[in-house]
Amino acid sequence: MSVGAALSPLQEMSRSTPTVLWNDSASVRELSYSMEHGAVGATCNPVIAVSVLKKEIDGWTDRIRSMARQFPHATEDELGWRVVREMSIQAAALLAPVFEAQGGRNGRLSIQTDPRFFRDSQAILRQAGEFDALAPNMIVKIPVTAAGITAIEEATYRGISINATVCFTLPQCVAVAEAVERGLKRRERDGSPIAQMGPVCTIMVGRLDDWLKVAAEKEGITTDPGYLEWAGVAVFKKTYRLFRERGYRLRLLSAAFRNHMHWSEFIGGDVVISPPHSWQVRFNASGIAPIPRMDAPVEERIVDELGRKFVDFRRAYHEGGLAVEQFDSFAPCLRTLRQFCAACSDLDSLIRDFLLPNPDAA
Repeated sequence: MSVGAALSPLQEMSRSTPTVLWNDSASVRELSYSMEHGAVGATCNPVIAVSVLKKEIDGWTDRIRSMARQFPHATEDELGWRVVREMSIQAAALLAPVFEAQGGRNGRLSIQTDPRFFRDSQAILRQAGEFDALAPNMIVKIPVTAAGITAIEEATYRGISINATVCFTLPQCVAVAEAVERGLKRRERDGSPIAQMGPVCTIMVGRLDDWLKVAAEKEGITTDPGYLEWAGVAVFKKTYRLFRERGYRLRLLSAAFRNHMHWSEFIGGDVVISPPHSWQVRFNASGIAPIPRMDAPVEERIVDELGRKFVDFRRAYHEGGLAVEQFDSFAPCLRTLRQFCAACSDLDSLIRDFLLPNPDAA
């Protein structure tokens, strides 16, 4: 940006409020744009890896072929995860100066554990340890399932900064916060350092909205359609207030963007917003002023109607709405895990085309 040019909305937010921007992609090109506009973090997972490979396959073709030669007995799944690791390491290198400058609070690359491990805390922990060792500024994404909560506490105790994902509800966030606190307190009792740890808890705000729209169709519920755009925002804001009251030592992160409120309504909070590249471009062109709105409550009539008409909103909004053993069966969790697991298959398919080229293709 030239000297004297106006700041973009995301730059202005990053400079004038405690709200920070992370890029929901590990593409070096997209992350570079995001960092120009204030980003101090990024994410990789199988869904993102597939998206990056499809858009930037020319830049990865030679590398994937080289990997296939280097590891002649590796399966397509093993090679696919090698690509995820390498993509994550590249993005982490871009963010390393931020990590050093901010003492570990930001400058991190979120790398997601294999979603197919969602029922196995030990498998999650093994992979979390491996991913944590890839670079000093890794943060490891762990799903908020029953097994994930166990893994989150133990990973935190081992000094691994976690990003809780597959999370949509206040009860899940509280369970994550309590697990992180238990892990941190165990480290403190042992005299282990925690100063450079930077745990976060993601709320996939748009995916709760998505599910309530599906539920409205399935159950024949009529409501103001605009109200359904506020469900995830209401959960996020209530959770943020509760976290501040209790002093939990992790930040909330907004993900799964469906409208500008999943950014604009959280400005001013000590939180992370993590939109994909396309949404960042839209936000920067939106003309929406990046003014603090986090402490402005969602209108009571909207929250009341959502609570009256949608049992899953009540489960998401109230602290006792879900028990830990119910996390895995909550509809947005099921839908998201199915998509994430399917992305592993999509990644396998992309790698398979290198190992087994289609002889019938033109």
